[in-house]
Amino acid sequence: MRIGVTGARGLLGTHLHAYLYGQPGVQVVAGGREIFASPESLQAFVRGCDAVVHLAGMNRGEDAEVAATNVRLCEELAAVLEAEGERPHVLFSSSTHIERGTAYGASKRQAAEVLQAWAERAGARFTNVILPGVFGEGGKPFYNSVVSTFCFQLARGEMPSVTADASIEQIHAQDVARRLHTMTLCGETGDVRVKGVHLTVGELLERLQSFQTLYAAHVIPDVRRDFDRDLFNTYRSYLYPGHYPVPLTLHTDPRGSLFEAVKSHNGGQSFLSTTHPAITRGNHYHTRKIERFLVTGGEAEIKLRHVAGGPIHTFHVSGDTPTYVDIPTLHTHNITNVGSGILTTLFWTHELFDPENPDTYPEPVEPA
Repeated sequence: MRIGVTGARGLLGTHLHAYLYGQPGVQVVAGGREIFASPESLQAFVRGCDAVVHLAGMNRGEDAEVAATNVRLCEELAAVLEAEGERPHVLFSSSTHIERGTAYGASKRQAAEVLQAWAERAGARFTNVILPGVFGEGGKPFYNSVVSTFCFQLARGEMPSVTADASIEQIHAQDVARRLHTMTLCGETGDVRVKGVHLTVGELLERLQSFQTLYAAHVIPDVRRDFDRDLFNTYRSYLYPGHYPVPLTLHTDPRGSLFEAVKSHNGGQSFLSTTHPAITRGNHYHTRKIERFLVTGGEAEIKLRHVAGGPIHTFHVSGDTPTYVDIPTLHTHNITNVGSGILTTLFWTHELFDPENPDTYPEPVEPA
């Protein structure tokens, strides 16, 4: 299945791209602003797509510009689909703001009507996906979500404040990605209201602050609930890469030395590996797992890169000074023995390995 994603460099687009990239039988066509630069570039983007997930839009700015931009993008997409005779399943990212009297909500309603009218004329499938607030790793603070703003401030050592303790509804971008993929597979159409988790802004901040306090003490918080796991993964994404590797306290006496490798409320799974010189392990990424790399003997390089592209970050670690790197989600990673002897590494993840749902997707850190 060939799936086109507009707005692929935004928060939800990045998560959807990363999720679909790891699905068998799916070819992702990721489109940024450049595809709307001309009718020809938009034609090339939609050509041959079985589904188009339209995420591109504007959600901050002057009301008139926001409204005009959101409607215009849908009109351009509909016009090109009609001119090309393409009939993909179109899924449109709408918002619960349509239930409010805002210019943004009104523009989302009008934009959906444009695509619905095209689908009726063309005899194509159309899904109006109504989303609550979306958060996740890579979100822009003061733009995408209050979650992004709070996480960014806490990671910088700032003290966020709550000006209005309103009730909010939030959903993680990977949850949305999974739902969108299912909709394309099942051909679900019409208005689809995707539900998130309800809490207040104050409750959100208290939860994130508790994560900050525990993690600063080298403790993985209780993330047995999916929403807490997703919040914690989002928080720690703002610590990367500058926070790592993290040194551990080495307790030494005449008997020898010890250190506390993992402190967690979650249980999970640990395993110890040995690696011969010049051998590399890994070259895969996860969308939800919290995973720790801790070298206990030898010399190693840990390399990471966002699955959607970007710089490679390299951490040199040694068993002489125990330090850990907690792997951020959506980052492909590997570890290489760069010493002359055997490398021993402790790996820990917060969940037991499930072969039916491994959340492990092959991808080289350094593409050939």
